Amino acid sequence: MKFVDETEVRVEAGNGGNGAVGFRREKYIPMGGPDGGDGGDGGSVYLIAVENINTLVDFRYHTVHRAQPGQKGMGRNCTGRKGDDCFVPVPLGTQVSDAETQEIIGDLTEAGQTLLVAQGGFHGLGNTRFKSSINRAPQQASKGSPGEHRMLNLELTLIADVGLLGMPNAGKSSLIRAVSSATPKVADYPFTTLYPNLGVVRVDDMRSFVIADIPGVIEGAAEGAGLGLQFLKHLDRTGLLLHVIDIAPYGSDVTPVQAAQKIIREVEKWSVNLATKPRWLVLNKIDQLLEDEADAQCQEIIDTLGWQQPVFRISAINGEGTQELSYAIMAFLEQQRQQSHEPV
Repeated sequence: MKFVDETEVRVEAGNGGNGAVGFRREKYIPMGGPDGGDGGDGGSVYLIAVENINTLVDFRYHTVHRAQPGQKGMGRNCTGRKGDDCFVPVPLGTQVSDAETQEIIGDLTEAGQTLLVAQGGFHGLGNTRFKSSINRAPQQASKGSPGEHRMLNLELTLIADVGLLGMPNAGKSSLIRAVSSATPKVADYPFTTLYPNLGVVRVDDMRSFVIADIPGVIEGAAEGAGLGLQFLKHLDRTGLLLHVIDIAPYGSDVTPVQAAQKIIREVEKWSVNLATKPRWLVLNKIDQLLEDEADAQCQEIIDTLGWQQPVFRISAINGEGTQELSYAIMAFLEQQRQQSHEPV
């Protein structure tokens, strides 16, 4: 399934039904009077956030969503039927804006949350409504108002607790495979990840968190190089970033420290919010070196970067150190959640 995180869609609410002009015609009732009923309201268009969708790809093939119009009024004071509302399912994390004005309409972040994006038209009034002491046989009725039509921009930002940062081939996909049931493509060449992947990490039966893997970030990503610019936004909602570094980049002219510094610069250029998030260092592929060499290499990276935040040494391919990392992440996220619920 193709991953799509931006699209444009047209929504059309239903028009209100027209009011009716009618008069009571019954035997033995010569002065029946007006009995034209009101029309029905037009249906509205709502977006509703659901959990079982993680891409906007369906909107590429279904670009217009319409609600039903209201039925016109009828005689005998019968009101027209209201048009059915249209509920359009979207993934969690969908931000909605007006395509013409760029105004942000809403942000759907919780399952079941709805957002009105096109208001249905108001019903027209039947001629019964216009009866008065001086106009006992009104011939007029009002028309229903038109439903709202608009173009919307939908932009998806994945909702995850933890995001993975790193150069291509740093081992991010291997890490998400090691700690969750997600199965992104893994190969011995760069850019195997072409779109974001989400994985649920279950620490135990009652505790879990969501981790997001995006395509590798390269130098110049903030200016549009590679895929990093397109997908860095998917880390904006995370509470923690894991900066994954390959400590044994065979065949590469870029040292692990240089790779880390390039990532840091690109993140700072992309977003202040992203650059100030808690970021842990994950030194991967320690199985590629002898123990003493791996220890020396890791320490050199830490010292050269002047890293002050937590550091973890792992081998994602065989799972070494990944359990300790998962437990530490869970403890950190629980502490964050507890602090966010404490009274100010």
